[in-house]
Amino acid sequence: MQEERAPEVGKGRPRGVATQTGPLPLADIESGNEARFLTGVSEFDRILGGGVVNGSVILIGGDPGIGKTTLLLQILPRLADSSGRVLYVSGEESPRQIKMRCERLGIDSDALLIFPETNLEEILKTTQSVAPAALVVDSIQTTFTGLLTSAPGSISQVQEVAAQLMFYAKRSGTPVFLIGHVTKDGAIAGPRALEHIVDTVLYFEGDKGHAYRILRAVKNRFGSTNEIGVFEMTDAGLKEVTNPSAWFLSERPQKATGSVVVASLEGTRPILIELQALVSPTSFAMPRRMANGVDGNRIALLVAVMEKRMGLNLAGQDIYVNVVGGLSIDEPALDLGIVAAVTSSLRNRPIAPTTVVFGEVGLGGEVRAVGQAEARLREAAKLGFRRCLLPERNLVKMPPIESLELIGVAEVGQALDAVLT
Repeated sequence: MQEERAPEVGKGRPRGVATQTGPLPLADIESGNEARFLTGVSEFDRILGGGVVNGSVILIGGDPGIGKTTLLLQILPRLADSSGRVLYVSGEESPRQIKMRCERLGIDSDALLIFPETNLEEILKTTQSVAPAALVVDSIQTTFTGLLTSAPGSISQVQEVAAQLMFYAKRSGTPVFLIGHVTKDGAIAGPRALEHIVDTVLYFEGDKGHAYRILRAVKNRFGSTNEIGVFEMTDAGLKEVTNPSAWFLSERPQKATGSVVVASLEGTRPILIELQALVSPTSFAMPRRMANGVDGNRIALLVAVMEKRMGLNLAGQDIYVNVVGGLSIDEPALDLGIVAAVTSSLRNRPIAPTTVVFGEVGLGGEVRAVGQAEARLREAAKLGFRRCLLPERNLVKMPPIESLELIGVAEVGQALDAVLT
């Protein structure tokens, strides 16, 4: 239990926002496109829906060292070039540490202002005097307001600070970027109300031991939440990966059993990924079912379908499924690829390296149609694949794809006969 003093300001409608005398009919409300400006990083602009919206509040979360500060330091000078000075409020690193990071990233801009401060009232006072084109607060958990007596990072402090920064963004039209700590489960630390206050929530994903970084939008009031951006961490900072499919398949082994390429879809972008499976006799009373990058419950369901509909004996086998590159895919189009990879490893028969598969598998063993099939096929043809197994219903209205043989399948047994060499 901790005693807190109720804040005297910050409740209700933000000051400076025009009020209406009453409710308005929908037809009488003016509509128009939100004013946006580009950051110069196409992957970041696409995730936001086409650029940064004036007055928006963007929350970026991720594990320590994943690249949150690096990304914003690379973006801010580009915003300053087009709109004036930008302000970076640091509550965790000293100005000298940030200077060393900027030198390593090759950033040298007089328009980038560094302000080491954690008191919200001082931050807002300085921000109003500087009038920056964009504001970054690193991090929201270290910032506190004197209106509350609780410690920085507490639920009440995080919620009140975020609300005041949101009020400032809406009054001034200045975009505000907030960096948030995450818990051991990967969620942003603090109340869930923090994610409701802001306009956009972005998560950095990836293993610090690998070079890739994935930026995913889980909430976006000004765009789609299905888009992802792929970056590569280098000595000079984050570098955009414009062709993720080729990047994820660059180290794929040839003629290896249990390996298959699956056409996935992330938002509007088709991505070809390598899916691997390993089946080996178990030494335990209960066989192990382990999955990395896909839902473990989905693996158990597909194994049951394979035992019941295909007659495979997997009761005494350990099954390991991995999405190469550390991606986390939650799409039913991976079902056919999982079944093909598991069967390939079980029978020790490789899948042709120029073959790509996708399709949803039902409990009856049928292969169901998936969306955006043509976009997946064109991505496969662009990367040099020669054959594709897809649901039969997707093949009905599919135009011919140059240099790509299309094989429609209706059930998993028919698919495996065609895919295993």
